[in-house]
Amino acid sequence: MLVYGRNVLKELDKKKIRKIYVSSNELIPYLKEEKLKYDIVPKQRLDKMVKGNHQGIVIDIYDYEYYTINDIDSDFVVILDHLEDPHNFGAIIRTCECAGIKDIIIPKDRSVTVNETVVKVSVGAIEHVKIIMVSNLVNAINKLKDMNYFIYAADMGGENYQTITYPKKKALIIGNEGKGISRIVEENSDFIVSIPMKGSINSLNASTSAGILIYGMNKND
Repeated sequence: MLVYGRNVLKELDKKKIRKIYVSSNELIPYLKEEKLKYDIVPKQRLDKMVKGNHQGIVIDIYDYEYYTINDIDSDFVVILDHLEDPHNFGAIIRTCECAGIKDIIIPKDRSVTVNETVVKVSVGAIEHVKIIMVSNLVNAINKLKDMNYFIYAADMGGENYQTITYPKKKALIIGNEGKGISRIVEENSDFIVSIPMKGSINSLNASTSAGILIYGMNKND
C-alpha cells in the first residue's frame, strides 16, 4: 500500500514501512536516524505513484492487519454500518483518536476498508485506533451486548442525543452515507439517537454526525 505525506510518515509505526521514496535531501537525516530504507527519486515519479499532495515523500507500507472483536478493551466502541466513503472513514478514525476511542468495528463486505485515502485522511490516527473487521454486524452487536455494552444507533427518527444519560459501556452505530442504518442493525440496537436539526437541510455528513455524537455521548465520562 502506498501512502504519502510528512505527517503520515511521522505517525506511522516504522515496523510497517517497507520502503520510502523521497524527491529531496531534506528528509534524509530523519530517515537515516530512524534507519529506514529509502530511494531518492525525481518528483515526477512520485506524481505518478500517488494522487494528491505527497509533499515529496511516498511510503510503501504493509497492508493493514485488522483486529478481532476479542481485541476490544475500551468502554466506547464505534460501529460503521457499511460506510463507503474513505474520506468519511478517515475523518471518523481521526475523531475517535482525538476523543480517546480505541475501537472501531466495520463489516467485511460492502464496506470501505483501510486504504491509502483512509490512512492519509486520518493523518496518522490509524496507528492509535484498532479497526476491527467482522463478518456479521448483528453478531458483533450481540457479542457487545453480552459484554454489557448498550447499543445506540444514529438515525433521524431517534431521541435527541442531548437528553440521554449514557452508561459507561456503550457503542455508537453510524450508518451508510445514503441508506443510513440498515433495518436489521437498527432492530438489534437498544436505542435510536438523533441530532436535532434547526436549518433547512435535514441531514449531516456521516463523519460530522459521528463527531457530534461521539463527543456528546462522552459528556458523562
